[in-house]
Amino acid sequence: MFYDPLSQDHGLRHTPLKALVIPRPIGWISTVNTQGQANLAPYSFFNLVCDAPAMVQFSSSGEKDSLRNCEATGEFVANLVSTRQTQAMNASSALLPPEVNEFDYAGLSPARSQSVAAPRVAGAPASLECKVHDIIELPSSQAGRRNAMVLGLVTGIYIDDAYIKDGMVDQEAMLLLARCGYRDYAQVDKVFELSRPGEA
Repeated sequence: MFYDPLSQDHGLRHTPLKALVIPRPIGWISTVNTQGQANLAPYSFFNLVCDAPAMVQFSSSGEKDSLRNCEATGEFVANLVSTRQTQAMNASSALLPPEVNEFDYAGLSPARSQSVAAPRVAGAPASLECKVHDIIELPSSQAGRRNAMVLGLVTGIYIDDAYIKDGMVDQEAMLLLARCGYRDYAQVDKVFELSRPGEA
């Protein structure tokens, strides 16, 4: 099949796009507002975009608290989600009023960050503390809905020592959660090594 996503109905039961670009890492984005109140929300439109300097991005479909807090404070933390935290991550995705603290709602504890005011998620296998580099407005095909991409410069990286083995991150042990299509998720529990042609 072929369809134009801007002007054509795909004819399927559900939109297939997010079932095609998989698996997507989940950025569990923690922020604070100007009053210091914490917010936490998972974003599957998230990824590493540069390594020197280290930079990540997450995109918000709709003007959500995470985006507003990033605009107001210029900081966020991208926490990685272990499958051990699946239920808490899902709870933090609830549409709650700005005054509700998702850490409390999801039964999570905040941990102090080193380079930003926003807390990281205690128990997360790794967290990337970020300063906002830029916020890029994106087009929207739905009237009244704002889409924006937040680019963050990584200013601090926390890794739980339990996941460092022989001088490397034990990727399988972290059991990271990834987003697939529909209501589906995947668990990163098997990795393999592959060298590029010509590499020793």
